Amino acid sequence: MSQIKLEAPFTSFRGKICKHSDIIFKEMYGNQFTSQICNPYTGEPSAAQQAQQTKMATASANVKALTPEQRATYKEQFKKQTKYKSFYGYMMAQEMAKL
Repeated sequence: MSQIKLEAPFTSFRGKICKHSDIIFKEMYGNQFTSQICNPYTGEPSAAQQAQQTKMATASANVKALTPEQRATYKEQFKKQTKYKSFYGYMMAQEMAKL
């Protein structure tokens, strides 16, 4: 795997260079990656895909609506686990499990 090292004037770069590009630049957990879009889906979303999109939107809204006490509880639980690397990912997984 290649490594990307950005210098001035670019300190970070995410997404595509243009809408016609098949290469995506992304950063995860402090590491920068490139990936290629292969066989993108161009049809209308199926009923199962729409249901999953609705579930994700509901879970995201639930995470945004958490009280500071609920966030503190999740923070304590997050520190005790090793499966999820990001706190937001952990909260999303917990809220998705409730749906």
